[in-house]
Amino acid sequence: MARKDATEQTARFADMLAAMGTEPRLRIVRLLLAAHPEGLVVGDIAAELGIASSTLSHHLEKLRNEDLVAVRREGTFLRYSANTGALQELLGFLYAECCTRNKVIEPQRIVCCK
Repeated sequence: MARKDATEQTARFADMLAAMGTEPRLRIVRLLLAAHPEGLVVGDIAAELGIASSTLSHHLEKLRNEDLVAVRREGTFLRYSANTGALQELLGFLYAECCTRNKVIEPQRIVCCK
């Protein structure tokens, strides 16, 4: 059973990485992390990143489908925020392999970013 769980978890994280695997989506995630915890309304994201609304909608939907961002309605506006819990799980998964099992990268090099 544990092997199946590990395989499913790896597939989930692969899907998350694939969702962030385009330059616009990675920029969106970084912007939403910078705006955490309040997040940003769609119009502000579009203005900040210079992405057309229809294209932005597609990117946000892909990120939402992989649980990387959360959305809430505020009147007529949609406010998006980074799902820091999901991102923390993803980073923990990667960190465990590179920094704790075989020490490929020293943990302080990951934790202490410039």
